[in-house]
Amino acid sequence: MSEIMNNEHIFIVRCGEVALKGMNKPYFERMLVERIKKLLKKFDGITVKRHEGLIWVRADKSLDKQAIIKEISKVFGVASISPAIECESTMEAIGEAAVKYMLEAIEERGVKTFKVEAKRADKNFPVKSPEIGRLIGGAVLKGCKVLKVDVHNPDCLLYVDVRQEKSYIYQDKIAGFGGLPLGTNGKGLSLLSGGIDSPVATWMMAKRGMMIEAIHFHSYPYTSQRAQEKVEDLARLVATYCGRFKMHVINLLPIQEQIVQNCPEEETTILVRRFMMRIAQKVAENTGCNMLITGENLGQVASQTAESLVVTDASVTMPVMRPLIAMDKVDIMDKAMEIGTYETSIQPYEDCCTVFLPKHPATKPKLDRILESESKLDCEALIAAAVESEEIIDIFPA
Repeated sequence: MSEIMNNEHIFIVRCGEVALKGMNKPYFERMLVERIKKLLKKFDGITVKRHEGLIWVRADKSLDKQAIIKEISKVFGVASISPAIECESTMEAIGEAAVKYMLEAIEERGVKTFKVEAKRADKNFPVKSPEIGRLIGGAVLKGCKVLKVDVHNPDCLLYVDVRQEKSYIYQDKIAGFGGLPLGTNGKGLSLLSGGIDSPVATWMMAKRGMMIEAIHFHSYPYTSQRAQEKVEDLARLVATYCGRFKMHVINLLPIQEQIVQNCPEEETTILVRRFMMRIAQKVAENTGCNMLITGENLGQVASQTAESLVVTDASVTMPVMRPLIAMDKVDIMDKAMEIGTYETSIQPYEDCCTVFLPKHPATKPKLDRILESESKLDCEALIAAAVESEEIIDIFPA
Protein backbone atom coordinates (compact mmCIF):
# COMPACT_ATOMS: atom_id res chain seq x y z
CA MET A 1 0.00 0.00 0.00
CA SER A 2 1.29 3.48 -0.89
CA GLU A 3 1.40 6.11 1.84
CA ILE A 4 -1.18 8.90 1.63
CA MET A 5 0.35 12.10 2.95
CA ASN A 6 -2.41 13.48 5.14
CA ASN A 7 -0.62 14.71 8.27
CA GLU A 8 -1.20 18.40 7.51
CA HIS A 9 -3.81 20.70 6.00
CA ILE A 10 -3.02 21.57 2.38
CA PHE A 11 -4.70 24.45 0.55
CA ILE A 12 -4.32 25.11 -3.17
CA VAL A 13 -4.72 28.84 -3.77
CA ARG A 14 -5.41 30.09 -7.29
CA CYS A 15 -4.58 33.57 -8.54
CA GLY A 16 -7.32 35.17 -10.64
CA GLU A 17 -6.33 38.27 -12.60
CA VAL A 18 -2.75 37.94 -11.40
CA ALA A 19 -2.32 35.03 -13.83
CA LEU A 20 -2.88 37.40 -16.76
CA LYS A 21 -0.06 39.82 -15.91
CA GLY A 22 2.50 38.47 -18.40
CA MET A 23 6.06 39.55 -17.63
CA ASN A 24 4.86 41.20 -14.38
CA LYS A 25 3.23 38.01 -13.11
CA PRO A 26 6.09 37.04 -10.70
CA TYR A 27 5.86 40.46 -9.02
CA PHE A 28 2.11 40.17 -8.49
CA GLU A 29 2.49 36.59 -7.23
CA ARG A 30 5.16 37.64 -4.72
CA MET A 31 2.91 40.43 -3.46
CA LEU A 32 0.04 37.96 -3.12
CA VAL A 33 2.18 35.47 -1.19
CA GLU A 34 3.34 38.21 1.18
CA ARG A 35 -0.25 39.32 1.77
CA ILE A 36 -1.39 35.75 2.55
CA LYS A 37 1.54 35.29 4.92
CA LYS A 38 0.65 38.53 6.70
CA LEU A 39 -2.96 37.51 7.28
CA LEU A 40 -1.96 34.02 8.47
CA LYS A 41 0.63 35.27 10.97
CA LYS A 42 -1.90 34.72 13.75
CA PHE A 43 -1.53 30.95 13.21
CA ASP A 44 1.56 28.93 14.14
CA GLY A 45 2.89 26.21 11.88
CA ILE A 46 1.91 27.59 8.45
CA THR A 47 4.04 27.83 5.30
CA VAL A 48 3.10 29.70 2.11
CA LYS A 49 4.95 29.11 -1.15
CA ARG A 50 4.30 29.69 -4.84
CA HIS A 51 5.04 26.94 -7.32
CA GLU A 52 3.90 26.16 -10.87
CA GLY A 53 1.52 29.12 -11.08
CA LEU A 54 -0.27 28.26 -7.83
CA ILE A 55 0.17 29.17 -4.18
CA TRP A 56 0.44 26.33 -1.68
CA VAL A 57 -0.49 26.83 1.95
CA ARG A 58 0.43 24.09 4.40
CA ALA A 59 -0.79 24.14 7.98
CA ASP A 60 -0.42 21.97 11.04
CA LYS A 61 -3.22 19.43 11.29
CA SER A 62 -4.23 20.79 14.70
CA LEU A 63 -5.23 24.18 13.26
CA ASP A 64 -8.81 25.15 12.39
CA LYS A 65 -9.16 24.50 8.65
CA GLN A 66 -12.22 26.72 8.22
CA ALA A 67 -10.58 29.64 10.02
CA ILE A 68 -7.59 29.43 7.66
CA ILE A 69 -9.85 29.33 4.61
CA LYS A 70 -11.76 32.38 5.91
CA GLU A 71 -8.54 34.38 6.24
CA ILE A 72 -7.19 33.38 2.82
CA SER A 73 -10.50 34.25 1.14
CA LYS A 74 -10.16 37.86 2.35
CA VAL A 75 -6.94 38.37 0.39
CA PHE A 76 -7.49 40.39 -2.76
CA GLY A 77 -6.02 38.56 -5.74
CA VAL A 78 -7.19 35.11 -4.58
CA ALA A 79 -9.64 33.56 -7.07
CA SER A 80 -10.34 30.30 -5.23
CA ILE A 81 -9.10 27.97 -2.49
CA SER A 82 -9.21 24.18 -2.41
CA PRO A 83 -8.50 22.10 0.70
CA ALA A 84 -6.70 19.04 -0.69
CA ILE A 85 -5.02 15.79 0.23
CA GLU A 86 -1.62 14.88 -1.17
CA CYS A 87 -0.27 11.59 -2.49
CA GLU A 88 2.53 10.19 -4.62
CA SER A 89 2.25 10.69 -8.37
CA THR A 90 1.52 7.09 -9.29
CA MET A 91 -1.80 5.70 -10.45
CA GLU A 92 -1.86 3.29 -7.48
CA ALA A 93 -1.32 6.06 -4.93
CA ILE A 94 -3.81 8.39 -6.61
CA GLY A 95 -6.43 5.64 -6.67
CA GLU A 96 -5.94 4.87 -2.97
CA ALA A 97 -6.13 8.56 -2.07
CA ALA A 98 -9.31 9.01 -4.10
CA VAL A 99 -10.99 6.03 -2.42
CA LYS A 100 -10.02 7.29 1.03
CA TYR A 101 -11.30 10.77 0.19
CA MET A 102 -14.64 9.45 -1.07
CA LEU A 103 -15.14 7.12 1.91
CA GLU A 104 -14.84 10.17 4.16
CA ALA A 105 -17.26 12.09 1.92
CA ILE A 106 -19.80 9.26 2.19
CA GLU A 107 -19.49 9.20 5.98
CA GLU A 108 -19.49 12.98 6.54
CA ARG A 109 -21.86 14.24 3.84
CA GLY A 110 -23.84 11.23 2.66
CA VAL A 111 -22.45 11.46 -0.89
CA LYS A 112 -24.10 8.98 -3.29
CA THR A 113 -22.91 10.06 -6.75
CA PHE A 114 -19.64 11.40 -8.09
CA LYS A 115 -17.71 12.40 -11.18
CA VAL A 116 -13.93 12.54 -11.63
CA GLU A 117 -12.28 15.48 -13.39
CA ALA A 118 -8.57 14.89 -13.94
CA LYS A 119 -5.83 17.32 -14.94
CA ARG A 120 -2.33 16.23 -15.92
CA ALA A 121 -0.11 19.24 -15.12
CA ASP A 122 2.94 16.99 -15.59
CA LYS A 123 2.84 16.23 -19.31
CA ASN A 124 5.50 13.53 -18.85
CA PHE A 125 3.12 11.48 -16.74
CA PRO A 126 2.47 8.33 -18.80
CA VAL A 127 -1.35 8.40 -18.52
CA LYS A 128 -3.36 11.19 -20.20
CA SER A 129 -6.04 13.20 -18.40
CA PRO A 130 -9.17 11.42 -19.80
CA GLU A 131 -7.69 8.01 -18.99
CA ILE A 132 -6.70 9.16 -15.49
CA GLY A 133 -10.31 10.17 -14.89
CA ARG A 134 -11.61 6.81 -16.16
CA LEU A 135 -9.18 4.71 -14.15
CA ILE A 136 -9.60 6.67 -10.89
CA GLY A 137 -13.36 6.56 -11.34
CA GLY A 138 -13.12 2.79 -11.63
CA ALA A 139 -10.98 2.56 -8.50
CA VAL A 140 -13.52 4.64 -6.55
CA LEU A 141 -16.43 2.48 -7.73
CA LYS A 142 -14.54 -0.63 -6.67
CA GLY A 143 -13.54 0.80 -3.28
CA CYS A 144 -16.85 2.54 -2.49
CA LYS A 145 -19.64 0.10 -3.34
CA VAL A 146 -22.47 2.54 -2.50
CA LEU A 147 -21.38 5.15 -5.05
CA LYS A 148 -22.60 5.65 -8.59
CA VAL A 149 -21.26 7.83 -11.38
CA ASP A 150 -23.34 10.88 -12.39
CA VAL A 151 -21.65 12.99 -15.06
CA HIS A 152 -24.41 15.64 -15.13
CA ASN A 153 -25.25 16.48 -11.51
CA PRO A 154 -22.96 14.62 -9.10
CA ASP A 155 -23.04 15.02 -5.33
CA CYS A 156 -19.26 15.23 -5.45
CA LEU A 157 -17.09 16.50 -8.31
CA LEU A 158 -13.75 14.88 -7.50
CA TYR A 159 -10.74 16.75 -8.87
CA VAL A 160 -7.46 14.94 -9.50
CA ASP A 161 -4.45 17.20 -10.11
CA VAL A 162 -1.40 15.19 -11.23
CA ARG A 163 1.93 16.98 -10.85
CA GLN A 164 5.55 15.94 -11.17
CA GLU A 165 6.42 15.69 -7.49
CA LYS A 166 3.04 14.97 -5.90
CA SER A 167 -0.61 14.68 -6.87
CA TYR A 168 -3.64 16.22 -5.18
CA ILE A 169 -7.25 15.21 -4.56
CA TYR A 170 -9.92 17.75 -3.71
CA GLN A 171 -13.59 18.60 -4.17
CA ASP A 172 -14.22 22.24 -3.28
CA LYS A 173 -13.21 25.39 -5.12
CA ILE A 174 -14.09 28.04 -2.57
CA ALA A 175 -14.39 31.41 -4.26
CA GLY A 176 -12.24 34.35 -3.18
CA PHE A 177 -12.86 37.98 -4.06
CA GLY A 178 -10.34 38.09 -6.92
CA GLY A 179 -8.92 41.49 -7.79
CA LEU A 180 -5.26 42.44 -7.35
CA PRO A 181 -2.92 42.16 -4.35
CA LEU A 182 -2.78 45.16 -2.04
CA GLY A 183 0.13 47.46 -2.73
CA THR A 184 0.25 46.88 -6.49
CA ASN A 185 -1.78 49.95 -7.49
CA GLY A 186 -0.81 53.06 -5.56
CA LYS A 187 -2.46 54.64 -2.54
CA GLY A 188 -5.77 56.44 -2.17
CA LEU A 189 -7.43 58.59 0.50
CA SER A 190 -11.03 57.56 1.09
CA LEU A 191 -13.66 60.00 2.34
CA LEU A 192 -15.21 57.64 4.87
CA SER A 193 -18.61 58.42 6.37
CA GLY A 194 -20.93 56.33 8.49
CA GLY A 195 -23.19 55.41 5.57
CA ILE A 196 -23.51 52.34 3.40
CA ASP A 197 -21.68 53.61 0.34
CA SER A 198 -18.23 54.85 1.34
CA PRO A 199 -17.05 51.64 3.09
CA VAL A 200 -18.05 49.67 -0.03
CA ALA A 201 -16.24 52.15 -2.30
CA THR A 202 -13.13 51.89 -0.11
CA TRP A 203 -13.28 48.09 -0.25
CA MET A 204 -13.66 48.11 -4.03
CA MET A 205 -10.60 50.29 -4.58
CA ALA A 206 -8.58 48.13 -2.19
CA LYS A 207 -9.69 45.14 -4.26
CA ARG A 208 -7.97 46.76 -7.25
CA GLY A 209 -4.67 46.67 -5.34
CA MET A 210 -4.79 50.18 -3.86
CA MET A 211 -3.44 50.85 -0.39
CA ILE A 212 -5.86 52.88 1.71
CA GLU A 213 -5.87 55.83 4.08
CA ALA A 214 -9.11 57.44 5.20
CA ILE A 215 -10.45 60.83 6.19
CA HIS A 216 -13.60 61.34 8.23
CA PHE A 217 -15.44 64.63 8.81
CA HIS A 218 -17.65 65.29 11.81
CA SER A 219 -19.51 68.30 13.22
CA TYR A 220 -19.09 67.85 16.96
CA PRO A 221 -21.07 68.70 19.11
CA TYR A 222 -23.87 68.52 16.51
CA THR A 223 -22.69 65.01 15.75
CA SER A 224 -22.06 62.68 18.68
CA GLN A 225 -19.00 60.78 19.83
CA ARG A 226 -20.95 57.59 19.20
CA ALA A 227 -21.36 58.61 15.55
CA GLN A 228 -17.56 58.78 15.21
CA GLU A 229 -17.18 55.46 17.00
CA LYS A 230 -19.54 53.96 14.42
CA VAL A 231 -17.21 55.14 11.62
CA GLU A 232 -14.23 53.68 13.47
CA ASP A 233 -16.12 50.37 13.68
CA LEU A 234 -16.72 50.51 9.91
CA ALA A 235 -13.08 51.34 9.29
CA ARG A 236 -11.99 48.30 11.31
CA LEU A 237 -14.29 46.08 9.24
CA VAL A 238 -12.75 47.43 6.03
CA ALA A 239 -9.30 46.91 7.52
CA THR A 240 -9.94 43.17 7.79
CA TYR A 241 -9.49 43.16 4.00
CA CYS A 242 -6.97 45.95 3.41
CA GLY A 243 -4.93 45.84 6.61
CA ARG A 244 -4.02 48.52 9.12
CA PHE A 245 -4.40 52.13 7.98
CA LYS A 246 -4.62 55.67 9.34
CA MET A 247 -7.86 57.64 9.57
CA HIS A 248 -7.64 61.44 9.64
CA VAL A 249 -10.54 62.92 11.65
CA ILE A 250 -11.49 66.57 11.07
CA ASN A 251 -14.15 68.77 12.65
CA LEU A 252 -15.98 70.51 9.82
CA LEU A 253 -18.25 72.61 12.04
CA PRO A 254 -16.26 75.92 11.90
CA ILE A 255 -16.43 75.80 8.09
CA GLN A 256 -20.11 74.89 8.07
CA GLU A 257 -20.92 77.81 10.39
CA GLN A 258 -19.08 80.25 8.12
CA ILE A 259 -20.96 78.95 5.07
CA VAL A 260 -24.35 79.23 6.80
CA GLN A 261 -23.61 82.80 7.95
CA ASN A 262 -22.26 84.11 4.63
CA CYS A 263 -23.65 82.09 1.71
CA PRO A 264 -27.04 81.29 0.15
CA GLU A 265 -28.82 78.47 1.99
CA GLU A 266 -29.46 76.39 -1.13
CA GLU A 267 -25.71 76.28 -1.86
CA THR A 268 -24.74 74.95 1.58
CA THR A 269 -24.49 71.28 0.55
CA ILE A 270 -22.29 71.83 -2.50
CA LEU A 271 -20.08 74.38 -0.71
CA VAL A 272 -19.51 72.01 2.21
CA ARG A 273 -18.69 69.23 -0.23
CA ARG A 274 -16.11 71.38 -2.04
CA PHE A 275 -14.41 72.20 1.26
CA MET A 276 -14.33 68.51 2.18
CA MET A 277 -12.66 67.68 -1.11
CA ARG A 278 -10.05 70.42 -0.78
CA ILE A 279 -9.21 69.41 2.78
CA ALA A 280 -8.98 65.78 1.65
CA GLN A 281 -6.59 66.77 -1.15
CA LYS A 282 -4.31 68.55 1.33
CA VAL A 283 -4.24 65.48 3.56
CA ALA A 284 -3.68 63.21 0.55
CA GLU A 285 -0.72 65.29 -0.62
CA ASN A 286 0.76 65.17 2.89
CA THR A 287 0.44 61.39 3.11
CA GLY A 288 1.58 60.30 -0.35
CA CYS A 289 -1.86 59.38 -1.70
CA ASN A 290 -2.34 59.45 -5.48
CA MET A 291 -6.08 60.08 -5.55
CA LEU A 292 -9.28 60.59 -3.58
CA ILE A 293 -11.97 57.92 -3.19
CA THR A 294 -15.65 58.65 -2.54
CA GLY A 295 -18.83 56.61 -2.28
CA GLU A 296 -20.80 58.96 -4.51
CA ASN A 297 -23.46 57.47 -6.75
CA LEU A 298 -24.90 59.39 -9.69
CA GLY A 299 -28.22 61.05 -8.85
CA GLN A 300 -28.56 59.56 -5.35
CA VAL A 301 -28.70 62.91 -3.50
CA ALA A 302 -28.45 66.62 -4.35
CA SER A 303 -24.64 66.70 -4.12
CA GLN A 304 -24.39 63.74 -6.51
CA THR A 305 -26.19 65.03 -9.60
CA ALA A 306 -24.01 65.30 -12.70
CA GLU A 307 -23.93 69.09 -12.38
CA SER A 308 -22.99 68.92 -8.68
CA LEU A 309 -20.19 66.44 -9.32
CA VAL A 310 -18.71 68.69 -12.01
CA VAL A 311 -18.70 71.64 -9.59
CA THR A 312 -17.29 69.46 -6.80
CA ASP A 313 -14.43 68.17 -8.96
CA ALA A 314 -13.54 71.73 -9.97
CA SER A 315 -12.42 72.32 -6.36
CA VAL A 316 -9.48 69.88 -6.61
CA THR A 317 -6.75 68.91 -9.04
CA MET A 318 -6.28 65.36 -7.75
CA PRO A 319 -8.15 62.51 -9.52
CA VAL A 320 -11.35 61.41 -7.77
CA MET A 321 -12.27 57.72 -7.92
CA ARG A 322 -15.99 56.90 -7.63
CA PRO A 323 -16.27 53.11 -8.00
CA LEU A 324 -20.02 53.13 -7.16
CA ILE A 325 -20.97 55.87 -9.60
CA ALA A 326 -23.29 53.76 -11.82
CA MET A 327 -24.35 51.06 -9.38
CA ASP A 328 -27.92 50.56 -8.20
CA LYS A 329 -28.44 51.18 -4.50
CA VAL A 330 -29.68 47.61 -4.05
CA ASP A 331 -26.41 46.28 -5.51
CA ILE A 332 -24.40 48.50 -3.16
CA MET A 333 -26.42 47.23 -0.19
CA ASP A 334 -25.86 43.64 -1.30
CA LYS A 335 -22.12 44.21 -1.48
CA ALA A 336 -22.15 45.84 1.97
CA MET A 337 -23.88 42.75 3.34
CA GLU A 338 -21.35 40.48 1.62
CA ILE A 339 -18.33 42.24 3.09
CA GLY A 340 -19.92 42.66 6.53
CA THR A 341 -20.34 46.45 6.80
CA TYR A 342 -24.09 46.78 6.24
CA GLU A 343 -25.35 46.17 9.80
CA THR A 344 -22.95 48.77 11.20
CA SER A 345 -23.71 51.29 8.43
CA ILE A 346 -27.45 51.31 9.13
CA GLN A 347 -27.06 52.16 12.82
CA PRO A 348 -29.02 55.43 13.27
CA TYR A 349 -26.28 57.93 14.11
CA GLU A 350 -26.06 61.34 12.41
CA ASP A 351 -23.15 62.51 10.26
CA CYS A 352 -21.84 65.94 9.27
CA CYS A 353 -23.80 65.97 5.99
CA THR A 354 -27.09 66.17 7.91
CA VAL A 355 -26.03 69.29 9.85
CA PHE A 356 -27.42 72.60 8.47
CA LEU A 357 -29.08 70.68 5.65
CA PRO A 358 -30.98 73.17 3.42
CA LYS A 359 -34.69 72.66 2.75
CA HIS A 360 -34.17 73.02 -1.00
CA PRO A 361 -30.54 72.23 -1.92
CA ALA A 362 -29.29 73.27 -5.35
CA THR A 363 -29.23 70.26 -7.67
CA LYS A 364 -27.82 72.11 -10.70
CA PRO A 365 -25.26 74.48 -9.24
CA LYS A 366 -23.35 76.91 -11.45
CA LEU A 367 -19.61 77.11 -10.85
CA ASP A 368 -19.45 80.90 -11.27
CA ARG A 369 -22.10 81.40 -8.58
CA ILE A 370 -20.37 78.96 -6.24
CA LEU A 371 -17.06 80.77 -6.72
CA GLU A 372 -18.80 84.07 -6.00
CA SER A 373 -20.15 82.65 -2.74
CA GLU A 374 -16.73 81.28 -1.78
CA SER A 375 -15.20 84.73 -2.34
CA LYS A 376 -17.06 85.81 0.83
CA LEU A 377 -15.04 83.28 2.84
CA ASP A 378 -11.37 83.04 3.75
CA CYS A 379 -11.14 79.60 2.16
CA GLU A 380 -7.41 79.05 2.52
CA ALA A 381 -7.41 79.96 6.21
CA LEU A 382 -10.41 77.73 6.92
CA ILE A 383 -8.82 74.80 5.09
CA ALA A 384 -5.44 75.29 6.79
CA ALA A 385 -7.06 75.44 10.24
CA ALA A 386 -9.03 72.26 9.55
CA VAL A 387 -5.95 70.34 8.40
CA GLU A 388 -3.89 71.61 11.33
CA SER A 389 -6.49 70.44 13.85
CA GLU A 390 -6.80 66.89 12.50
CA GLU A 391 -6.79 63.88 14.81
CA ILE A 392 -5.12 60.74 13.45
CA ILE A 393 -6.44 57.34 14.50
CA ASP A 394 -4.66 54.06 13.79
CA ILE A 395 -7.21 51.58 12.45
CA PHE A 396 -6.54 47.89 13.02
CA PRO A 397 -8.53 44.99 11.56
CA ALA A 398 -11.64 44.01 13.52
